[in-house]
Amino acid sequence: MALSVPAIMKTTAARLSALYLLLFALCAVLLVLYMTSLSVRMLTAQTQETINDEVLGLARAYQRGGLPLLVRVVEQRSRQPGANLYLIADANGQILTGNVQSLEPGVIEAEGWTTEPFSYRRFGEGELERQRNPVSDPNEPAQSEVQAEGEKGHNAVALVLRLPNQMIMLVGRDLGEPERFRAVIRRALMLALGMMGVGGLLIWFFVGRAALKRIDSVSEASRRIMGGDLSGRLPVTGAGDEFDRLSENLNSMLARIATLNEGLKQVSDNIAHDLKTPLTRLRNRAEATLSGKHNTSDYRQALEGTIAESDQLIKTFNAILMISRLEAGYSSESITRVDLAAAVHDVVELYEPVAEEAGVTLETSVQGSFVVDGNRELIGQALSNIVDNAIKYSTDSTTRPTVRVTLERIGSEIRLAVSDNGQGIPDDVDRARVTERFVRLEKSRSQPGSGLGLSLAKAIMIFHNGRLELLPGNPGLSVVMSFPGREDR
Repeated sequence: MALSVPAIMKTTAARLSALYLLLFALCAVLLVLYMTSLSVRMLTAQTQETINDEVLGLARAYQRGGLPLLVRVVEQRSRQPGANLYLIADANGQILTGNVQSLEPGVIEAEGWTTEPFSYRRFGEGELERQRNPVSDPNEPAQSEVQAEGEKGHNAVALVLRLPNQMIMLVGRDLGEPERFRAVIRRALMLALGMMGVGGLLIWFFVGRAALKRIDSVSEASRRIMGGDLSGRLPVTGAGDEFDRLSENLNSMLARIATLNEGLKQVSDNIAHDLKTPLTRLRNRAEATLSGKHNTSDYRQALEGTIAESDQLIKTFNAILMISRLEAGYSSESITRVDLAAAVHDVVELYEPVAEEAGVTLETSVQGSFVVDGNRELIGQALSNIVDNAIKYSTDSTTRPTVRVTLERIGSEIRLAVSDNGQGIPDDVDRARVTERFVRLEKSRSQPGSGLGLSLAKAIMIFHNGRLELLPGNPGLSVVMSFPGREDR
């Protein structure tokens, strides 16, 4: 994808690259300036210390032997390799001895340290230059002869002293080493800045372009999803970087949206199909009551049947709305600590008369007191629906009908199981289907109900971060509510 320079600079990758490059360059410049300044100060201090030591040595020589010994020491030291600058001049500034041929005007006029570096030429540099660059015409003067005294050559700092006999002594040191150090630092700085610039461009080219391609692929997938293809997902490369984590989270969100949309579609279909029959039956009953002549008791009976049918419809609608809210992860119900043993005791106590009337033995096995985070009313409603189903469908047992409620901890989970010894649901596909809305198997058509009990129980378990399982009981069916264990702190 070709982009112009203004368009490239609008991308985050290019801006980050430019910002990092600017930051690195600024830090490098500041670091180099600091190190250069510190190094120059250290070299200057070392130079001054060296010159002071030289001056002290020359002062002791002057004290021992006067001017003749001082001159001999200066001549001896000035001829040594890598010697400092030495100069002895008369009161008029005429150079008498030393290794300095010429100086800038005014250098030896004031005592003390020179305020600024000065230029000089060493003794013998003119002769050496003539040997390196011989002139073709003998009558043409050499370049060193043409160069006036004090013309800029080397730079140095020095300490100027006036002797008791008014003669002048200068001891100095060449600044070539600090200047070469500064030149090396400048070259290193330019090289570092150039390398950072090239590195920044390479990083943008390889990393930034890859990031732009990833963003383009995400944008393309997003456009397809916005176009109505909710089955589409954002690409995940498997690199585990920020783009992958973002794509995985968005894919999870899209999967959740698809689930909610499917649930909404199912609710619409269920209302359109499964609620049509009771509404038709309600209308037919009212129409039959209005047709013909009936006494007051007939009308009253018809109205009572209509009210009962309407109450059942209201319960069905409330169950559908509750399932939808729970599956969407939203509920106005409060979350507290729930004692499952107490909840089991209350539900069993409530259904004992119902079980006794149906000829069903209702047993409990609670192995301890287990506490979970949840809503007591929702858990009680789910358990009530399961126990009610177990009582209804255990009456076809070939032996004495029995329903057993068990509460125990298995590993990190708390399992609340309701088992019966009826015919059960032998087919695995049917066991998976009965937790869907309005699904009723053929043998249960004769039993009262709307087919929402297990659907509501499943939604309640999802709301509590648990799960609902239907397992074969051999004989019968075992409905297991698994809650995550609570860590008490």
